[in-house]
Amino acid sequence: MDGQPLALKDAHDERSGIVRPRPDRTAAEDAVRTLLAYYGEDPAREGLLDTPRRFVDAFEEYLGGYAEDPVAILSRTFEEIEGYDDIVLLRNIRVESHCEHHIAPLIGTAHVAYLPSARVVGISKLARVVDAYARRLQSQETLTEQIAGAIAAALQPRGVAVLIDAQHFCISTRGVHKSEVSCVTQTMIGAFRDDPAMEARFLRLIGR
Repeated sequence: MDGQPLALKDAHDERSGIVRPRPDRTAAEDAVRTLLAYYGEDPAREGLLDTPRRFVDAFEEYLGGYAEDPVAILSRTFEEIEGYDDIVLLRNIRVESHCEHHIAPLIGTAHVAYLPSARVVGISKLARVVDAYARRLQSQETLTEQIAGAIAAALQPRGVAVLIDAQHFCISTRGVHKSEVSCVTQTMIGAFRDDPAMEARFLRLIGR
């Protein structure tokens, strides 16, 4: 990012529809200095002088999903599929997100599948949709639903399956300090929800 601002000038809350004016970069860096001082540090000491800039740069990358439009990512589809109607599955997509409760990392793997009806999308777009939603402040449950919902809306497939398995640093590095715990969430739509055999097939293909 190197100090370049996100594409969005205002913060749009997709859940409430509210648009909030976005503070400028100076205000963001000042907020970091305030936090450093709150925890007993001297923001003016040599080792921390450039930390506010680096912090804001880092979080512009971590939260870059707010500048992405998942619907636009999935807008280019292909209808020439020669009658293919079986599972399209992308396994082991790395997920890097931050929980909305503690702004702590959430790291794991997503598996995304759909059953095409009339059109398909380039497989890289599935990974990009995962990233677009993951690079926001999230709960894992919401993230799973958002990915599945976007694919269902864009492709109108016969079914969508999304499973995420992730470790939460808010559990492993604070609070209960349980380092080996992972959280699994899944959303099944259409055939994957209605046909137990199809759900079982998806789980078998991803090795669960």
